[in-house]
Amino acid sequence: MSEFRTERDSMGEVQVPAQAYYGAQTQRAVENFPISGTRLTPALVRAMGLVKFACATANRDLGLLTGKGKNPLDDVQVGHLLAASREVFEGGLADQFPIDVYQTGSGTSSNMNVNEVIANRAIELAGGDRFAADKPIHPNDHVNMGQSTNDTFPTAIHVAVGVAIHNPLIPALESLQKTLARKAAEWDKIIKIGRTHLADATPLRLGQEFGGFARQIELSVGRARAALQAVLELPVGGTAVGSGINTHPEFGGRVAQAVAEATGVPFVEAVNHFEANAQRDGLVECHGNLRAVAVTLMNVANNIRWLGSGPRCGFYEIKLPDRQPGSSIMPGKVNPVLCESMMQMAARVMGNDQTIAVSGAAGGQFQLNIMMPVMGQTTLESVFLMANATQAFVDLCVEDIEANAEAAEAAVEKSLSMVTSLNPYIGYERASQLAKQAFRSGKTIRELCLEEKVLSEEQLAEALDPWRMTEPQT
Repeated sequence: MSEFRTERDSMGEVQVPAQAYYGAQTQRAVENFPISGTRLTPALVRAMGLVKFACATANRDLGLLTGKGKNPLDDVQVGHLLAASREVFEGGLADQFPIDVYQTGSGTSSNMNVNEVIANRAIELAGGDRFAADKPIHPNDHVNMGQSTNDTFPTAIHVAVGVAIHNPLIPALESLQKTLARKAAEWDKIIKIGRTHLADATPLRLGQEFGGFARQIELSVGRARAALQAVLELPVGGTAVGSGINTHPEFGGRVAQAVAEATGVPFVEAVNHFEANAQRDGLVECHGNLRAVAVTLMNVANNIRWLGSGPRCGFYEIKLPDRQPGSSIMPGKVNPVLCESMMQMAARVMGNDQTIAVSGAAGGQFQLNIMMPVMGQTTLESVFLMANATQAFVDLCVEDIEANAEAAEAAVEKSLSMVTSLNPYIGYERASQLAKQAFRSGKTIRELCLEEKVLSEEQLAEALDPWRMTEPQT
């Protein structure tokens, strides 16, 4: 059996792998773009399958696929077209999408790849010859009916990104928030020293510190929801330039409704198809919010890393779970590996945001943005990186963190910033002198104040009560 078969498109004949479901246009793209070896992420391919399913459903219900136009399908053929589209949506035929990410800027190569695969698979399901030159189910006339790459490819990007933010990213962030909040409640009675500028500050409770982390992540959940909101409008229905040429006026709304029903995400038809086709501002806004989430995740992970530093020569106010040996030369060393993994992930997402910003600004000329494949791939990478890293951080680190109350509380009495609570009694200048004198002498603020009788013992005990320092006083 030959390794290749001959396929034809508008530019002539092409040799295509004999058993491939894709055809000539896909093969041309494979040959034209030997760039990175990285294919479109499976989430985007599945979203394209869903969009094709929704488009075929709309065209069926509008009577267009079986109408009086060129090469109408019968009901059985339409059923097979829908089945083939759903198969791609569900992750089937995954090896049939070989095109590099760095391809034609509109995504036409990948759109036609999906069209060809669905058409040939539908022919096969119908019992026909998918290798025949005359296609009874055509990739352009039927699978791509009422569509242009310029509206369906960005629609698929929005769908893939929206679904991924909806799940798994938001649930992962919510899991982290709840875990941090639970730790905050458990550790509310543990006094520790605060730090500003990495220098000793006034006391607070370990629970308050972790409560702050929990609130950061709670706000991040809101930013992730805002990121989702930015991609809910779908360009489908605008076809080539936003005018809707060659499509039914109800088409875009019907497709958006079908996609929303299939995903549980409230996608809607774009308010203005000229904007929706031409610009990817929604993706820029979306990723800007994702970047803010990444900044928070790096900050929280880094603070937890610092709090767990030690075990003898660092802060060691919390005990991070041991997950793996930390050194190939230092026996017994254990490192904060989950924190480090989270921080590396966040750095990647922040870098990705620059790619998205440049693509949005420089790629959108007139009626089309020509940076869409890299924008879709990059945004999805950021979403999945954050979701996976966050869930691993919860499961393998935060859940098993233990408080080291002894170490946390031991540092409080030694802090020179304890003198801050004396300000209302003796004033800032006198308190500053005491802090410097205590530092020179090696004494604690309490020891020095008792020695110099700065206040009565009763007043001093009240003023230097660490617990009182962790809350406002009347």
